[in-house]
Amino acid sequence: MKKNLAFVLAVCLAFASAGCGSASSGSASQPASQFASQQSSAASEAAGAAKPTTDPSGATVEIPDQIDTIVSLAPSITETLVALGCGEQLVAVDTNSQGLEGVAEDLPAFDLMQPDMEQLSALQPDVLFVSNMTLYDNSSPYEQLIEQGVCVLCVPSSDSIADIQDDLAFVAAAVGREQEGEAMVEQMQAEIDRIAAIGETITDKKTVYFEISAAPDMYSFGGGVFLDEMIEIIGAENILGEETGWLRVEPETIMAADPDVILTNVNYIEDPVGEIMGRSGWDALSAVKNQQVYYVDNMASSLPNQNVVKALDQMAKAVYPEYYEG
Repeated sequence: MKKNLAFVLAVCLAFASAGCGSASSGSASQPASQFASQQSSAASEAAGAAKPTTDPSGATVEIPDQIDTIVSLAPSITETLVALGCGEQLVAVDTNSQGLEGVAEDLPAFDLMQPDMEQLSALQPDVLFVSNMTLYDNSSPYEQLIEQGVCVLCVPSSDSIADIQDDLAFVAAAVGREQEGEAMVEQMQAEIDRIAAIGETITDKKTVYFEISAAPDMYSFGGGVFLDEMIEIIGAENILGEETGWLRVEPETIMAADPDVILTNVNYIEDPVGEIMGRSGWDALSAVKNQQVYYVDNMASSLPNQNVVKALDQMAKAVYPEYYEG
C-alpha cells in the first residue's frame, strides 16, 4: 500500500459521521460491547446460532444464513475476514485491500470512499462490509443495494482496543465463524495482557511523539484514539495525550514537549526515520540527539483489527528495549 492509511484515517475520521447512514430500514441502540459479550457466549453454543440483528453502527440488519460471496470496502475488515478463513468468499475489495495476504490478485477493486454503486450492484454479493469512511456524507448511501437484497453491514472505525475486539466478534458472528473469532480475540487479549503487565511496572515513564503524517503536514493524535491507548499500555506517555482525536501538529509543539522517543508509521516517503532525524532544528530534540526515532509497521498501527498487537509489540520494544526485548 503506497498511501499512508493512518493519515487517511486521521483526515477522514475527523469529518466522518459516527455511523454509516441508513444501512437498513429501522435502527437499534444496542452498544457494541454488549453485543460482543453476547457473541462470546454464543460462540460456545452449537454451530448455526442466530446471526446478529444489528450491526455496530446500530442499523437493523438481516444477515443471510448462507454466505457465498462477500465484498469488503475496508482493509481492516478484509484482513479480519482472511484471518477468519473467508478469503475465498471475497469477490471484490477496496483498492487499499489489494495486495493484502490472502486476497486474490484478480479481484475487482473499488474506491474506498466513493465506490461505484452500479458496479457493486452488478456483483450482487451476499454481504457487503463497509466502514464509516465510505460515502459517509450521504444520508442513505446503500438504499439501492439493500433494495436489491444485498446485506450491508457497517463497522465504524473504532477508537479503543475494546471496541476493536467487539468489532472482531461481530464480523466473526456475521460470517458464521464465532469460534474462530473468539479464539482471535483471546489471543489478542493475551498479548495485550502480557505487555500491559510489564508496562505497569515502569515508573520512570518516557514521553512519546507518534507521527502519522510527515512534515510539512504533520499529523498525530491525542486521547480517544487506540494508538494513544497503546502508548499507555506499554508504560509511556503521549506528549499530546491532553488533546483529543486526530490532530494536525505544529513543529513548535513538538519542540516544546521535547519527547524522549519519536515513533512514525509514515510509509509514503523512502526513509521516514531519516527524514525526521534530518529536519532543520530538530537536532535539539532529545529523541533525535539520542537517536531514539523508530518506525512502526504502518498496516498494523493503522488498521483497527487483530493486528494492532503487532504494532503494540514493536512500540514496546522501541521505547523500552530493556523491558521488552528477550
